[in-house]
Amino acid sequence: MSASDSPARRVADSDRTTFGPAPVLDDIDRDLLRELERDGRISNKELAALVGVAPSTCHARVRSLRDSGVLRGFHAQVDPEAVGRGLQAMIAVRLQAAARSRLSEVAHRLAQRPEVRDVYLLAGVDDVLVHVAVRDSPELRRFVLEHLSTRPEVAHTQTSLVFEHVHAPGTAAL
Repeated sequence: MSASDSPARRVADSDRTTFGPAPVLDDIDRDLLRELERDGRISNKELAALVGVAPSTCHARVRSLRDSGVLRGFHAQVDPEAVGRGLQAMIAVRLQAAARSRLSEVAHRLAQRPEVRDVYLLAGVDDVLVHVAVRDSPELRRFVLEHLSTRPEVAHTQTSLVFEHVHAPGTAAL
């Protein structure tokens, strides 16, 4: 796992408070992103041929997309069920009003847990959405009790089981 794929990084990427201008992407950049999303392990030579540019241009463009933060990293997508964590849930968490200033701290603490796949900071009624993968319902109950509902900063949790995850085919922005 690279540093860009660590649990702490999963929250840190979404924990930005300032927004700069979005990088200007042309059709070649969009094609590169689309192909990399389809197959992040594709060779530079194959990617260049698919997009219709020279391998050196392809390499420079991909490096630029990484450097500008458009490409955050490359990772393996592991099937939780295949590694003994077949029960997935989304847990909405509402913090006590006095604890909302510690939202980032709470999110980072949760992201360190091995059960946690992703943490989302939200606007609206709930403050955090936590995606977990666990072995079974007793383990899910244990996680909610030990790491959420018994914590003094947590006002409310609501757990929804995931029956199936349908992976979106590509980036909506493209």
